[in-house]
Amino acid sequence: MTTGTSIKTMLQLATPSTRQIQLISWGFTVDDPPGADGVVELLQVDVAATVTAHVASGVQPLDPNAPASLMSLGTSATGYTATAEGTVTASRVFDVVALSSATGESPLTYTYQWMPDERPIVAVSKFLRVRATTATTAVDLRCWVCWDE
Repeated sequence: MTTGTSIKTMLQLATPSTRQIQLISWGFTVDDPPGADGVVELLQVDVAATVTAHVASGVQPLDPNAPASLMSLGTSATGYTATAEGTVTASRVFDVVALSSATGESPLTYTYQWMPDERPIVAVSKFLRVRATTATTAVDLRCWVCWDE
């Protein structure tokens, strides 16, 4: 997915009203450094972005014997590559990665795994976003999040 040249939600997870999630790990890969310094952030917000809706088969559990995910699906729920960000009034930042425009200054692949006692919790009826800001040149970014329901 291309980041565009302003802030853009690349992946969004919508927790159901009945269940929170605990984050295990997350990461991303970009194809080239951006034209100007950029940032990729993982955060919980209270307002949905308008996204391309994910399908149930795209939300896969780590355990093949686990029940299907309860994540809410839809264009204002779990999905990818936002077309509208919405106005966020409250957020919690879990991780932020700076992207340097200079070749070799920042990694093009990033992975982070929390220790069991430090894993963030995303509350019920909230949205987890992987959001990228590349001000002058869009880059292709592939991202993922691993969680426990």
